[in-house]
Amino acid sequence: MGLQGLCRLMSRFNSYKRTNIILQHLKMSNHTDAAAEVLLERKGCAGVITLNRPRFLNTLTLGMIRQIYAQLKKWEQDPKTFLIIIKGAGEKAFCAGGDIRALSEARNTNQKMLQDLFREEYILNNAIDSCQKPYIALIHGITMGGGVGVSVHGQFRVATEKSVFAMPETAIGLFPDVGGGYFLPRLQGKLGYFLALTGFRLKGRDVYTAGIATHFVDFEKLGMLEEDLLALKSPSKENIADVLETYHAKSKTDQDKPFILEEHMDKINSWFSANTVEQIVDNLQQDGSSFALEQLKVIKKMSPTSLKITLRQLMEGSSKTLPEVLIMEYRLSQACMKGHDFHEGVRAGILLYDSAFLSHFMTC
Repeated sequence: MGLQGLCRLMSRFNSYKRTNIILQHLKMSNHTDAAAEVLLERKGCAGVITLNRPRFLNTLTLGMIRQIYAQLKKWEQDPKTFLIIIKGAGEKAFCAGGDIRALSEARNTNQKMLQDLFREEYILNNAIDSCQKPYIALIHGITMGGGVGVSVHGQFRVATEKSVFAMPETAIGLFPDVGGGYFLPRLQGKLGYFLALTGFRLKGRDVYTAGIATHFVDFEKLGMLEEDLLALKSPSKENIADVLETYHAKSKTDQDKPFILEEHMDKINSWFSANTVEQIVDNLQQDGSSFALEQLKVIKKMSPTSLKITLRQLMEGSSKTLPEVLIMEYRLSQACMKGHDFHEGVRAGILLYDSAFLSHFMTC
């Protein structure tokens, strides 16, 4: 082999080495990204959970659920941890729900994953509700579906002017799970039934007024609130509540703005008191007002099966404990996974969890 041939061979070898190094680096990067989907840190007197998938609006994966549950149980027993804070990375979302596409794709390839994700997510929801340490969810940005599950069951939920709450599952052939059958029928009047069946979005201070959040804090003060909570020395639940209440009282954004549904609440209470979806539809049609017809139009786009499941779910859940509701919802979830509507809803793109859609309406 001549000198020129040897040089060509060395060049190919070096190119192969570079390619192999790049591939190894990409594998390491992917592993690091997966490992960092959720950050679990001890800061000051608190355990801090950061949902760390901002590109995907911090949607939950099974791995994240498992990590959060295990750490939550450790902090609950740790005498040096006095409170737990959960928040989302980035400024657009706290958590936009679960990884719906992964669920749908697992239908034919990984049935066990469908069982595990719902079961372990609901176990986490219940653990948050029964947590012995004050649990504070900073629900800034989009908070939907699974994001509601890891926040609404905690003792304290802090909304900002950028908070967006919704349970849009009836649009994709599912139902408002993660304990929706427990907390939704316990909202004022029939508000929870309305939110569950229409997927109506609440924004900003309305999230607090509706009872989803326990406090409202201006976004510009959210960082300072977290710092003050972390700086507390061996705080009691009352000390934590005092700090939250102080920030709430100082936050003036939209303070005098009426609740977006205030003028409609009497009618909502009447329309959604019906025991069947058909009667709710009749109530809306007979009313004939622009707001009623707008809600009717929305409901007609939803999965008919999901609407019926959801109404029954909330009616049953109104008199059950949270653990009883979560057991009911697990059974419902597995039935929905075996059905047609959910997978067709995802396939057709009728997906309110979709990142492009959510990014669009956040800038509207």
